[in-house]
Amino acid sequence: MNKKYKKALVLLNMGGARNKDELKMFLSNMFQDENILTIKSKFIRYLISSFIVYKRLDFAWENYKQINNQSPINDLTQKLVKKLEDNFEDIYIDQVMRYTPPFANECIKTLKDKGIKDIVLLPLYPQYSTTTTKSSIEDFFKVSKKEFNIKIIKEFYENSIFNDALIEQIKNKNLDFKEYNLVFSAHGLPQKIINKGDPYEKQINSHVEILSKKLEDKNMKFMSINLAYQSKIGPLRWLEPSLEKMLKKFKNKKVLIYPISFIIDNAETYFELDIEYKEIANNLGIIDYQVCSCVNSSNKFIEFIKKIIR
Repeated sequence: MNKKYKKALVLLNMGGARNKDELKMFLSNMFQDENILTIKSKFIRYLISSFIVYKRLDFAWENYKQINNQSPINDLTQKLVKKLEDNFEDIYIDQVMRYTPPFANECIKTLKDKGIKDIVLLPLYPQYSTTTTKSSIEDFFKVSKKEFNIKIIKEFYENSIFNDALIEQIKNKNLDFKEYNLVFSAHGLPQKIINKGDPYEKQINSHVEILSKKLEDKNMKFMSINLAYQSKIGPLRWLEPSLEKMLKKFKNKKVLIYPISFIIDNAETYFELDIEYKEIANNLGIIDYQVCSCVNSSNKFIEFIKKIIR
């Protein structure tokens, strides 16, 4: 007998490759997304995205080889789903990725088969951006075709329980924090996207202010608290300061990185922050360079989800 659920909770995220074919899929789907490559003509966008994928695929795959040939986001998200299943007996839990499987059509077919009409969408992005939240929500709505009653959990960077979960990840490093410079590293965006009204930069700045105050209240004192942006590609002007530029300030000092725009660890935290920027830090003479894990499926993050769902 099929279990009856009151509603479904669907987690939305970007996705991550499990092999080289999926890496090609990820890059192709990402650069054909009009929220990422903001070119109106689908044909021109397709040509440009195809060229980018051709130029970047082999280079990007070499990076993936250093993190066991796959993004950690898939296994970590599945752990989060399983943990949520253990906490919500009457709510069906599922996930949808934007650029790699599982896609929205798979999830929606399952929901129809189970007779579920009420859905809560939880985009796993603390801050809102057209390139992440908007893209994922639009994708789900396009496939669902108004056949469900859908509630969307809005950006939650101001939520106190969520920020407690984030602070807990920093605390778990068990460092003498007064010896470290904390850098909140956010995924960068081209400045032109911000100029068109994307609220991401403003929300990132507000989030850093909130977390700085919370750290002060918890008597977790750092040498300095900073914000920088990672992942710049191409010749366009991107949000500043870049993480590489920020790290140049800390020669002969200690640095702790927190990936403030991610909920689940992924290729950008495991490779870019843990390996690529660590090498840069070592070359710059930074004494100790460490990276915090994202909240992933921590108990405090589960508590946050339970609170906003109920």
